[in-house]
Amino acid sequence: MKKVNRQLHVIENRPLSSDIFVLTLGDEQPLPEIKPGQFANILIEPANGALLRRPFSIHDIDFTQRFIKFYIQKKGKGTQQLAKLTHGDLVDVIFPLGNGFTVKGQRSKVKGEEPLTLLVGGGCGVAPLLYLAKTLNQNGLRPTILIGGRSKKNIHNLEDYVKYGNVLIMTEDGSIGDKGLVTEHSVFNQQKIDQIYCCGPEPMMNAVSKIAKEKNISCQISLENMMACGIGACLCCVTKTTEGHKCVCTEGPVFDVKGLIMNDEL
Repeated sequence: MKKVNRQLHVIENRPLSSDIFVLTLGDEQPLPEIKPGQFANILIEPANGALLRRPFSIHDIDFTQRFIKFYIQKKGKGTQQLAKLTHGDLVDVIFPLGNGFTVKGQRSKVKGEEPLTLLVGGGCGVAPLLYLAKTLNQNGLRPTILIGGRSKKNIHNLEDYVKYGNVLIMTEDGSIGDKGLVTEHSVFNQQKIDQIYCCGPEPMMNAVSKIAKEKNISCQISLENMMACGIGACLCCVTKTTEGHKCVCTEGPVFDVKGLIMNDEL
């Protein structure tokens, strides 16, 4: 898939909370093909100690209006700098990078029941799931989207997700949705699930992967390993698979759990 390096302009930089914002970047040229789960590397200017580009999952895309959205959490110098961008600022971006989710089409019903496609996200792991849900809709599927967080203040933009799927919420304190961890939600036992897509904190992905393996459910997860170069040169993002070590930035970030050796399996 073709990668491009372009100067995109800031259309909007919208804060969702004290530490989460959605950055919308526009392109003067037609956007290249981009798959759900792929990411972009953004140059931080001025660097102020943030010399390396920062990788961000692509949150949403409009090919007609030519814009890309990024769901970003302020953590360090780089993301703090991006949070200061305003309308019209130019941003140097390399995209699309990595391999995305394998998206299937509409399934046949089994005994009158349509198999469930389940998207599971926690924290900033919800970032790639919006564009994924939109793409699934375009393929004739309306997924169930399970979103988890510590509390109500960690759950954002629900109105965007309900456009494309049935949204379920889990919070650790029960301030919105059901109380508990996402893996404790009854959806894992209520209905026939034939596909899980997952992104979020490592313990959550480990737990979802374990459920998928135990129930023999096809499951793809998007890893959030630390990346530097984004092109497989620095080897800082490698992960263990049944076929040896692989770079998350080039051979991921999306992997089928059947080929991964999760940390709790070492």
